[in-house]
Amino acid sequence: MLPEPDPTLCRDLAADLRDAGFTAEAVRDAWGAAADDAIARGLRSPASRVLGDRRDALAVLGRLLVLGMPQDEASVDSSLPRTRAGGLVRLGLASIAEEIVQPLAVVRPQSYADAAGTGQWWIASDLDEAALSGPLPEDHVLGVGGASLTLAGLQLTTPAARGLDIGAGCGIQALRARAQVDEVVATDISPRALAFTRLNALLNGVDGVQTRLGSLFEPVAGERFDRIVSNPPFVITPRVADVPAYEYRDGGMVGDDLVAAFVRGVGAHLTAGGVAQLLGNWETRDGVPGLERVREWVKSSRVALDAWVVERESLDPLSYAELWVRDGGTLPGTPGFARLVDAWLDDFSERRVAEVGFGYLLLRRPAGEPTLARYETLHTALAGDGLGDHLAAALAAHDRLAALDDAGLAASVLTVAPDVTEARHHLPGAEDPTVIELRQGGGFGRALGVDPGLAALVGACDGDLPVGVLIDAIAELLEVDAGALRGDLLPRVRELTFTGFLRFA
Repeated sequence: MLPEPDPTLCRDLAADLRDAGFTAEAVRDAWGAAADDAIARGLRSPASRVLGDRRDALAVLGRLLVLGMPQDEASVDSSLPRTRAGGLVRLGLASIAEEIVQPLAVVRPQSYADAAGTGQWWIASDLDEAALSGPLPEDHVLGVGGASLTLAGLQLTTPAARGLDIGAGCGIQALRARAQVDEVVATDISPRALAFTRLNALLNGVDGVQTRLGSLFEPVAGERFDRIVSNPPFVITPRVADVPAYEYRDGGMVGDDLVAAFVRGVGAHLTAGGVAQLLGNWETRDGVPGLERVREWVKSSRVALDAWVVERESLDPLSYAELWVRDGGTLPGTPGFARLVDAWLDDFSERRVAEVGFGYLLLRRPAGEPTLARYETLHTALAGDGLGDHLAAALAAHDRLAALDDAGLAASVLTVAPDVTEARHHLPGAEDPTVIELRQGGGFGRALGVDPGLAALVGACDGDLPVGVLIDAIAELLEVDAGALRGDLLPRVRELTFTGFLRFA
């Protein structure tokens, strides 16, 4: 268990790291992009080789706090003049023996971007498998990975009064939520994880984060929140002996039951209009597609919910098993790898699981009846930062569209979003295009084929004339019935407005 973090020591450490220029960009520049990418794959030696015998503060702290490599006490004292090696010991981040500082945790710089611009965090977490030279302990507290960065970027950027982070881990979601939410409650089943959350809040000067111990909604029974976020321990793990149950990824339930429990229970803890966002896995089981099973979870919620669920990836049982066995530090060719993979495959076979989907869930407690039920597959790379802004704009557009009948939509004035481009593909010598494609530069980076009528309408949406007037003009140009064209285009205009290709002027 980590000691309770001392606020003064945390401020001193933050000041020392700031003075050392200990940023994600500086560290990456110090050993280069290739070595930095190798660290993500569990290889420390390329970065260590590039640093060589450098003894400046950035090199010493890079070895100690990023790579998890021991450093001599004098170098650490020089690199952290306020905190010194003794301060790291009192924070539970290191130990000292024979004038050698041995890291007990990593403290890695992490850049982020939000509506206010770019920023920098320092995130402390447990040593990874590269530093441990073997499998992780079951109470391992994970640092910032791809999934946690994705969820942080998905968080809505609109302000809220009260937030909840379930399964806080090292606390990155609570830190991110606090940028828009007045106060945040962070919960976890791990006292060690909550200690890291408190440490990271102090280290980054973030107040208004309260921690509570417990599983799912137990620590907040009877309470409601405007915003709930969770990167829960959703990894599907066989419930058999000799399979490690890592706290950071295994919620102790069978299959995807933990995500199902979250979906069914979260509505009772949302205020009217409150939004929950989480990552999750879902199984395609007994021939029922995973997204359909998620739809049933939402329907079985005691509180009616709006739902927008995006499946970003799906894996067959073997690929899923190999992914998570490797994630725990057991690599192919090492003792136990094949046995663990077989345990996963046996579990999937017994429950007749054909594949596992991964994605994002946005759930909202509406003030009235639910109006949003969207379950989609988007197996494409994300377009970049700003997804939180995109999701917030989509919800606002949905609510405005829900209040408009077709006549109201036809009377609306729309503009094309600035990130939208159009591509036309022609056969050689052909006057008319065979394919017209609209592409989105931001958001989910959607691409869709459109016909000449819709392409003409989108091109004409410049914030000047109402949609209905434009459709009538296009119908005359194409020599088609205006009423029929309205009936064809208006539902697609709704879709384009929700997904961000078009905007209300």
